[in-house]
Amino acid sequence: MRDGHRILDADRHVIEPIDLWTTYMEPELRSHAPRLAYVGEGALADRVACRGPDGWLPLPPQPVVDGRPVYRRMGARAARELAAAASRRHGGSGALERPETQLADMDREGVDVAFLYPTLGLALQGMAPLDPRVATAYARAYNTWLRDFCARDPERLRGVGLVSPHAPAQMALELERAAALGFRAVVLRPNPVEGRTLGDAAYEPFWAECERRSIAVAVHEGAHAHLPAAGADRFSSRFALHACSHPMEQMMALLALLEGGVLERHPGLRIAFLEAGCGWLPYWLFRLDEIEYRNLAGEVAPHVRQAPSAYFRRQCFVGLEPDEPYLPEVVPRIGADNLLFGTDYPHPDHGPDLVGRALALRGELPDEVLRKILWDNPARFYGL
Repeated sequence: MRDGHRILDADRHVIEPIDLWTTYMEPELRSHAPRLAYVGEGALADRVACRGPDGWLPLPPQPVVDGRPVYRRMGARAARELAAAASRRHGGSGALERPETQLADMDREGVDVAFLYPTLGLALQGMAPLDPRVATAYARAYNTWLRDFCARDPERLRGVGLVSPHAPAQMALELERAAALGFRAVVLRPNPVEGRTLGDAAYEPFWAECERRSIAVAVHEGAHAHLPAAGADRFSSRFALHACSHPMEQMMALLALLEGGVLERHPGLRIAFLEAGCGWLPYWLFRLDEIEYRNLAGEVAPHVRQAPSAYFRRQCFVGLEPDEPYLPEVVPRIGADNLLFGTDYPHPDHGPDLVGRALALRGELPDEVLRKILWDNPARFYGL
């Protein structure tokens, strides 16, 4: 608790040790486990090219799978910038891989409960082409490791299971396994896989099982995917890829779930769109309601029987950024019951003490709304 508020971090990340997959994957598939190597232009020359708080630091190697970099178009310059940012924020310590570090930082920030998302695990699911057996093995190994990670304090460290859309027939089975491991939510990337959007009929057994088990589903993007991603057909810098992929892929993910009838068929399903802010949503709901649905409702019937905004308010959530300057105007348009707070810890593209910055919203948002954002809404989304 901090300043009288309970804090539920709805979008916090782990940094997985690279040997997770060689330890937890089935022996016959371990040859496909990620490994570290120096990649990118001038990789050998750029090993010592990262300026940190204590001087020049070695540029870290990047994960590769079967000789391919996991992160597509991650140039040496972008890797330098990210390594420097991580060093400034966390000192480059491998301690981030330990649950004790998570708990100590949660204590320092005032976070009561955190739901933990993958970092490298999410990137592995962004590879393509990817053998469905291997993709499922990545998720299975990660979920087992995460259960062990959270066992340090299972009341405060809550795992979010990873599910692979590369193997649609296995998704409901891994969901069942994730539930048995104690997870109340799972995470999916928004990107199409083999031409399938999240509204594809191949995923219908998965959505039905999520609703039946009351397992929440978080949609979470990550830049540098090998899968199709917004902006990747015309940009190559991380600056552009990261700017496009997070909000635009979330917009299309919501559209796919609407247009594919997933939200219509499964009214008990809970979906959250994370790490893209919330400013995109009022415009997108306006366009879907007033420009598209008002004029073209007959085209999408019977998959869409209500205005798109009605589906969102009934069963969807969105993560906000405390620094979004328009929050007092956006909150009434989205609905105070549909907003979540998350820190994105420990990723360097979000600054320090996001909890403090969220609490500073007391001057702009009613205390009841802030309480909903910091605890009530994420607790309801995750089924606590």
